[in-house]
Amino acid sequence: MQGRYNVLFLCTGNSARSIMAEAILNFKGRPNFTAYSAGSHPAGIVRSEALRQIEMARLPTNGLRSKSWEEFAQPGAPQMNFVFTVCDNAAKEVCPVWPGQPMTAHWGIPDPAAVTGSPDEIDRAFREAFFMLERRISLLLCLPIASLDRLSIQKEIDKIGQQ
Repeated sequence: MQGRYNVLFLCTGNSARSIMAEAILNFKGRPNFTAYSAGSHPAGIVRSEALRQIEMARLPTNGLRSKSWEEFAQPGAPQMNFVFTVCDNAAKEVCPVWPGQPMTAHWGIPDPAAVTGSPDEIDRAFREAFFMLERRISLLLCLPIASLDRLSIQKEIDKIGQQ
């Protein structure tokens, strides 16, 4: 594998975790990676708490929106090299068949959007999810992808999901 890689982060609602992952990878992974996010049942909104975490990390938020994974299964959509599910619900659902047979992995991240409690508890859940995603994405970016074969890359991205 060589060149520029397209990565799709999937979740159910596409309102928090997958959006944060998209923002992190688009900033940290440029120019070699382009990240996208989508949901199987998109919420139609991006959670303000997710946007706040992205802004606090001084990452761009322009263009971030909640969207369906069907958008990326259409003719003319970018061909994906990697597809990561970031929530348990998405991992249990049947994902569409992606053209080009991208590598897939499940990076389960607790859903901060499901947390109830005080504003501080909710903010903490979003912050923890953001840092977990940032760590896993940083590990992905450390892989010598261009020099690894497909099986080696798959093993490594599976390991990252377990950390």
